[in-house]
Amino acid sequence: MAALRQDQVLLVIPSYNHGRTLGRVVAAALADNWQTLVVDDGSQPPVDAAKLACPVVRLPQNRGKGAAILTGADYAQTHGFQAILSLDADDQHDPADGHRLLAMTKHAWPALVIGNRRMDGAHVPVASLFGRAFSNFWVRLETGLSLPDTQSGMRLYPVAELRRLGVRTRRYDFEIESLVRLAWGNVPLLSSDIDVYYPPAGQRISHFHQLRDNARLSLLHTFLVLRALWPWPHKKLLPAPKKAGPSLLLHPIRLFKSLLRQHTTPLQIATAVWLGIFLGTLPLIGIHTITIIYASHRLHLNKMAAIAASQLCMPPLVPFIAIQVGYYLRFGHFLEQFTVETLVHQLGYRLWEYLLGSLLVGPLLGLLVAVLSYVVALAIQRGGRIPAKARRDK
Repeated sequence: MAALRQDQVLLVIPSYNHGRTLGRVVAAALADNWQTLVVDDGSQPPVDAAKLACPVVRLPQNRGKGAAILTGADYAQTHGFQAILSLDADDQHDPADGHRLLAMTKHAWPALVIGNRRMDGAHVPVASLFGRAFSNFWVRLETGLSLPDTQSGMRLYPVAELRRLGVRTRRYDFEIESLVRLAWGNVPLLSSDIDVYYPPAGQRISHFHQLRDNARLSLLHTFLVLRALWPWPHKKLLPAPKKAGPSLLLHPIRLFKSLLRQHTTPLQIATAVWLGIFLGTLPLIGIHTITIIYASHRLHLNKMAAIAASQLCMPPLVPFIAIQVGYYLRFGHFLEQFTVETLVHQLGYRLWEYLLGSLLVGPLLGLLVAVLSYVVALAIQRGGRIPAKARRDK
């Protein structure tokens, strides 16, 4: 497959009050022969189009980065481009790195190609490193894909698929929602390393509001996880790729071994253990196992680890603790009388207390066991590695 050509791509620069850096970014893009569009997202004062040697589309008020990218996609569709390359206006990215993203399209197209920022230079904010790891974890849970940088602003979007996506968000959360929904729609997600420049703290231009935008992202991830659990099919943009794997009827042993090997990084194992403990603590009487299998499948977690962990929640100990915690939350003291009256005739009350207590006990117990599982899995993983020198000596 031939990679996309540069003349098939429109470089889109969303800008909101980036007057100090926008001119340099546009000049660098044009010097590298990118066809460039600036989307002025309600800047005050407005972007002076006369000073830029590229088209400018102005939104009358600030609508968010996602709205600006979609505006660029509409412009690209009208002018016959197949893809847009989004580039932040704060001068963090080098437009020349766009060629690296273009080169990845020889592997698959249409596709979303994400620039994986090399965040090992000076002045990299700790919050950005944490935010990237946090985002990568939730995206892996929602899509099953392990991506190195799900927060990068430098991306190559397929125009037709992006415009059909139906994304609800329009601000910084747009980049996460569009990524997840493209993955759900069978659009391949690819990554390529890019450089990134972070100026000293006093010189940065960022409109990311730590409280408001992080709250938006948290709500979005909550919604996406719940949507991943919902059995209704996702909107498909491309045909599903054929998956080769062992058949249950023809190769049951191979299938079982395959299940054991799925999603087995220490973090994935720990997450599966947490899910198994949490669901195992809930009063899902008679349907614990099938619920855990379903949730693990939808969230791309190791089913065997989740089921094994849930066995720690078998009666009587964990249900007893959950009932006692629930009773304490209701009445301010523990249940002390265990009679036919309190356990049988008042069964409805005990089930309510069981549910109430499990919502507190389950997450905390799951966290404890998950941390222990992570430490053990990490030790096993490291113990199984043979240092390079030892391999040469063999």
